Amino acid sequence: DTILPGQSIQDGQTILSSRETFALGFFSPGGNSTTNRYVGIWYNKISVQTIVWVANRENPIQDRSGNLTIGRNGNLVVLDGTGRSLWSTNVSNVLSSNSSVVLLDSGNLILCDEGDCHPGKALWQSFEEPTDTYLPGMRVGVNPRSNKDHFTSWKSETDPSRGNFSLGVDPQGLAEVVIWEGSRKLWRSGLWNAQIFIGVPNMTANYLYGFRLGDDRGATFFTYSVHNSSETVRFRVRWDGREEQLLWDEGKKTWTTFWSQPTIECEHYNKCGAFGSCTNTNSPICSCLRGFEPASRTEWDSGNWSRGCVRRTELQCDRNITSVGDGERDWFLELDGAKLPDFSIMIPTNSRDNCAEMCLSNCSCKAYAYVSGIQCLTWSQDFVDIQTFQEGGQTLYIRLAASELGESKNKLTLIIVLVVVLGAIFIICTAAYIFWRCRAKSGSPKKESVVVDGTKSREFWTEFSAHEDVEANPAASGPELPMYSLQEIVTATNNFSSADKLGEGGFGPVFKGKLPCGKEVAVKRLSRKSGQGLEEFKNEIILIAKLQHRNLVRLLGYCVEGEEKMLLYEYLPNKSLDAFIFANPKERLTWRKRYNIIEGIARGLLYLHRDSRLRIIHRDLKASNILLDEEMNPKISDFGMAKIFGGNENEGNTNRVVGTYGYMAPEYAMEGLFSVKSDVYSFGVLLLEIISGKKNQFRHPEYSMNLIGYAWNLWGEDRAMEFVDPSIRDSCSNQSSVMRFINVGLLCVQDSPNDRPIMSTVVLMLESDTAILQTPRQPTFTVGRNPMKMELSTDSSEVLISRNNITNTMVVGR
Repeated sequence: DTILPGQSIQDGQTILSSRETFALGFFSPGGNSTTNRYVGIWYNKISVQTIVWVANRENPIQDRSGNLTIGRNGNLVVLDGTGRSLWSTNVSNVLSSNSSVVLLDSGNLILCDEGDCHPGKALWQSFEEPTDTYLPGMRVGVNPRSNKDHFTSWKSETDPSRGNFSLGVDPQGLAEVVIWEGSRKLWRSGLWNAQIFIGVPNMTANYLYGFRLGDDRGATFFTYSVHNSSETVRFRVRWDGREEQLLWDEGKKTWTTFWSQPTIECEHYNKCGAFGSCTNTNSPICSCLRGFEPASRTEWDSGNWSRGCVRRTELQCDRNITSVGDGERDWFLELDGAKLPDFSIMIPTNSRDNCAEMCLSNCSCKAYAYVSGIQCLTWSQDFVDIQTFQEGGQTLYIRLAASELGESKNKLTLIIVLVVVLGAIFIICTAAYIFWRCRAKSGSPKKESVVVDGTKSREFWTEFSAHEDVEANPAASGPELPMYSLQEIVTATNNFSSADKLGEGGFGPVFKGKLPCGKEVAVKRLSRKSGQGLEEFKNEIILIAKLQHRNLVRLLGYCVEGEEKMLLYEYLPNKSLDAFIFANPKERLTWRKRYNIIEGIARGLLYLHRDSRLRIIHRDLKASNILLDEEMNPKISDFGMAKIFGGNENEGNTNRVVGTYGYMAPEYAMEGLFSVKSDVYSFGVLLLEIISGKKNQFRHPEYSMNLIGYAWNLWGEDRAMEFVDPSIRDSCSNQSSVMRFINVGLLCVQDSPNDRPIMSTVVLMLESDTAILQTPRQPTFTVGRNPMKMELSTDSSEVLISRNNITNTMVVGR
């Protein structure tokens, strides 16, 4: 991997990086179509030669007499057969006797002095003088002083000389990526908000892409890291001006385009001119923003939108103060789902209201936006390069004269009035509720069936403070929820009426209740007949009180009084998922609904693993713990078994294995090892159950194995569609997405945790039609077994097993 002084590489020879990932040598683009020879770097283990960097791109060697060596001045040089230098690293401060060149496994070629070949001390490196390809690990400077950080396209598919397109971070403004055609902007990504580039509609989260904004000794730069080291990813700017992200598909032996821009008309920079908006689904695609009209109606109607639009009514702020009719103040029109205009100015402020007021008080401010991760942005010049999206985008507040707002301003006034009225009603209801609670506590008679021991209530939270998870996680040191009295719960549930019973959980029944304000709740009552569940009850309050996500069930309060311990959840009318996929309701779930449910569960699980205030392993993910709201949106519930992890923890070990057989990962069931990959396994089982409509205990007459084994066999025999629930199989038009989901499910249930993807990768594979999916390994733990609720203590001779909600104790040998 190294060239030392006195050594050289002749045409036909190569050097390889230490792990043989990349090769450096001579090549001809387009195979035998040209005799031109270049020095370049390419992937060594990929069958299709893919060039990622070219040295002498402007000065090819005309034959095979080329030579790559360290010259007399210590620089790396490319020489032709006559000894003429065609390219050089051209570094001035090299000690010629001590320099060397090393090809790293990242694809970076570095020139170093005195054997110190760390990239941070390199005299020169190819990563700082790229050609058309961006590789993971490269640093791209923000506000660069030169164009060295820009990537320049090839002139054509077979000519690596400099083309007309370049890509880099815009040096004129905030952090955003731009493609130029010559000196003219062709496309821009929108600003970076610490998670995504906000002008890329399908860039839903930073974990999908791996971009990060870093800082080193005052220099700010973008980097990219792959989440799966087995994936080969590259970015490039093509000879036709498109930027694309490519992933290598080893199975198909080809590069797959994962993402590309610009691909549609509206993505081209400023397609509709100043104050125009481009919507790709409209015809024509260009329209003037509200309050503006075409600068030239004739040109606009003919499809020439380059001159854009002009303001129809002058702003009050711009008028002469003595002119007639200038009394009404300018206001803002909301434009939702927008790619924000170019040339924004960032204003330091910490609220949307302050941002609006600052813009309104400044006559030069024509629009503003408040973006999470960026804060306040304002515009003082023409709005250029606006695009509206069907999904995603930001809200742009455009300053208009009051007369242009008309009905919208009246609606705004109505909204303000409604907010005030509703606020007053809320205050009255709250006061009435507080009065009701006080009266209930002081004067309401207790029912004979209720036994209260006040000392237990006082002792509960004293014991709680010693809970090991609380000690390890100060952020979780107590619930931030309303505490209800037992009498309030008795009243809300009609004294735990059997008519209001929703079901029976592992640690007690669940009842429907109604609070005095009319809100319906689900009350989970911990069984007093069993010592089981106390720790789980405490754990559930700690966890759910800290969690906020649309795919997690919401905890509304709790009750601790005497021997009674209860949790109050939001009431979800459609109950749990198992009733829809395993039972035989009148209307089976369509593929679209199953698709949305799977995606929602995945997003909720990703939130638990990575995005929540606490890092949480659920440990009991299954169909009966997925609740469905009125719109069939899934919500993960039952956090009694969940475990909190610290920021640097990746794996835990326990002597107390809890969960449900059929959903438990092999390493957890047999060794007590759990991690985020344990939940991934459970998710994989659940995904396969949702698709097939069968439980994991299912045994097919042809196969002596469980649902996982059945799915694997059909997958291997190219009969995967037979795995789909027969009630939707014929009506399922998008078979490619079904096949992709089955593939993801089989990846999740692989035996080794190391082989399973993390949830961020799972979400990427589920949501992207172009994501490259690996081939799953054959599972070995496929022997059929009845799912059961199970709690095992490995240092005890007793095993507590709950099946069909009946608890038994069995004595087993040590």
